[in-house]
Amino acid sequence: MAEGGCLWGAIRYRVTGEPVAATLCHCADCRKASGGTNVAWAVFDKDRFEWLAGRPMEYGSSPGIHWLFCGMCGSLVGYQRSQRPDHMDITTGTLDDPNRYPPDVEIWTKERIGWEALHPDLPKRERSSLNE
Repeated sequence: MAEGGCLWGAIRYRVTGEPVAATLCHCADCRKASGGTNVAWAVFDKDRFEWLAGRPMEYGSSPGIHWLFCGMCGSLVGYQRSQRPDHMDITTGTLDDPNRYPPDVEIWTKERIGWEALHPDLPKRERSSLNE
């Protein structure tokens, strides 16, 4: 079991078990949604995830894509995709212990910023790790 939440503390969540994926994403959408150069994600089966306090606001950037963020502080806490209704993606950096679920693959490397160094020990994928 692991818990996490937003910077403000208004949103809290809990995950149990192991993620179905743990990625470091370099896509342009993740960069724009987070303001960072990349976003680390831990993807859980939806039945292994629960909101403990508060509920995020949602922004649909395109059909079927839902970014979940705190309406008070703006922290990006999650992501849902209608093509994967049984999964909840959480931003690893919002976990109380982000070291618990380190990424095991870098994805969307074809969209990475040119000056951003890739992790030398992680496998790389030009697109997604979940065969999308």
